[in-house]
Amino acid sequence: MKTALTDKKILVTFFSHTGENYGVGNISEGNTYIIAKMIAEATGGTLFEIVPEKDYPHDSYDEVVEIAKQEKAQKARPAIKDDVNVEDYDIIFIGYPNWWGDMPMPVYTFLEQHDWNGKTVVPFCTHEGSGLSDTERYIADVCKGATIVNGLAVRGETAQNNREQARKSVNSWLEKL
Repeated sequence: MKTALTDKKILVTFFSHTGENYGVGNISEGNTYIIAKMIAEATGGTLFEIVPEKDYPHDSYDEVVEIAKQEKAQKARPAIKDDVNVEDYDIIFIGYPNWWGDMPMPVYTFLEQHDWNGKTVVPFCTHEGSGLSDTERYIADVCKGATIVNGLAVRGETAQNNREQARKSVNSWLEKL
């Protein structure tokens, strides 16, 4: 893929959570971050992490669940610490964990503050059984004017515990784009 995209500016942006996580225990490197790094390495893309101003708890998965479900119900848009000018890029990969069939609300904060017209947006997520759910459609709804291509879903357990298999999935997907 790298050779086919040498004339394209690529951004790999992602939200990831460390600490206690469903299915993988207490982790120091987030599942989505692991996949984002693989994509950036394979494409030569620039990595950008979406970080909320108020961090989610790291020591209690149940507490994260409650906060995230409440944010989703309220359609909250939590403030994020930094930003990147996506308008300077041609292709933007957007990564996130699938939280109850949706993206974490800080991802919406990020998406809603940019102009996506003429961009190619490539979703990817980590999950423990729900895949991409309807997140590709949600991204298309927010990223008006962008071309949304088929995303990739990787189990968090695979990203965390079988990185060689995760890398094969990423590379196979990238070759098809």
